[in-house]
Amino acid sequence: MPYIAAASKIDLPYKTEQQKVKEQALEMFSVSFPEANRLIFAFDNTEILFRNFCKPLTYYAKPNTFEERNNEYLKIALEYSVQAIEACIAKAGIDKLAITDILFVSTTGLATPSMDALIINKMRLNPHINRTPVWGLGCGGGVSGMAKANTIAKANADAVVLLVAVELCSLTLIKSDYSKSNFIGSSLFSDGIAACIIKGDNNKATSKVDYIASSSKLYYDSLEVMGWDFQDTGFKVLFSKDIPTFINENVHTDITEFLAKHQLKLSDIKNFVFHPGGKKVLDAYQNALGVEGDFLQKTREVMNSYGNMSSATVLYVLEKFMSEGFEDGYALMMAMGPGFSSEMVLLKIS
Repeated sequence: MPYIAAASKIDLPYKTEQQKVKEQALEMFSVSFPEANRLIFAFDNTEILFRNFCKPLTYYAKPNTFEERNNEYLKIALEYSVQAIEACIAKAGIDKLAITDILFVSTTGLATPSMDALIINKMRLNPHINRTPVWGLGCGGGVSGMAKANTIAKANADAVVLLVAVELCSLTLIKSDYSKSNFIGSSLFSDGIAACIIKGDNNKATSKVDYIASSSKLYYDSLEVMGWDFQDTGFKVLFSKDIPTFINENVHTDITEFLAKHQLKLSDIKNFVFHPGGKKVLDAYQNALGVEGDFLQKTREVMNSYGNMSSATVLYVLEKFMSEGFEDGYALMMAMGPGFSSEMVLLKIS
């Protein structure tokens, strides 16, 4: 079986207290969005304490164009991807030229040539690396990317797969968008960059996080629940208040059916590596699954310290588990994203 050899994440230089973000958001929105004063409590209800930002808070109050923001995305994504990859390579104890495949996951900026090409060129990685840019999976991209990386490593036992997720959500903020979705989004979303190394079975390790299986599900007739509306001014955020309802109605059955295929039950899962969409999402997971104890503690701690970094967030949770330790047994990675969809990866700690 393939296994996860290492994970790394980036603490950005402009990490900002949620209360300061709240103050600026109220100032920016209140003039043209009368509901701002009534909805400002949303910033406190998130239970987010800090937001991981790639630019200083003052940047987001200044006028800018979609072109300017996307150019910032290209520059910042490349800079911090390299930092995350270098840290991950060091943790895995490999030579950079050993990497056989690269998957680059993002939904918050546009690049052609794709960012993986820019990374290979900048780092002088093996020019024959197999490249897979993955775009548009939103919050589900981290788990989906992990599944795809392991599929590659399962097909080639000699593979050394690099998974990189970059989401610079703050750069998608459209200042002139005074919708409720944009206001609520400004209370949640942050920037994150993470990297993982996944190795094929021939690259044996004594203690490892083994990949067992993965599952994807698209829920019919739910396309409007989450996504982007592409406008001249950039990426307009769309998400529905129905997300916790989706979780309550579907996640228990989805997980138990997935685990049953591998002769497992929910009680066999000792480590829950979940994407924290927000406090209401975490509450919905707790209500739906009914697992005893604070089984989402590490997920909640990442959300409190960084905010919702879309696809990268679950890899921050994974990195936290890998640095602080798993409980022996099985681990389940899970995230939900545009589609509306769910992604799961089953791991075994050995």
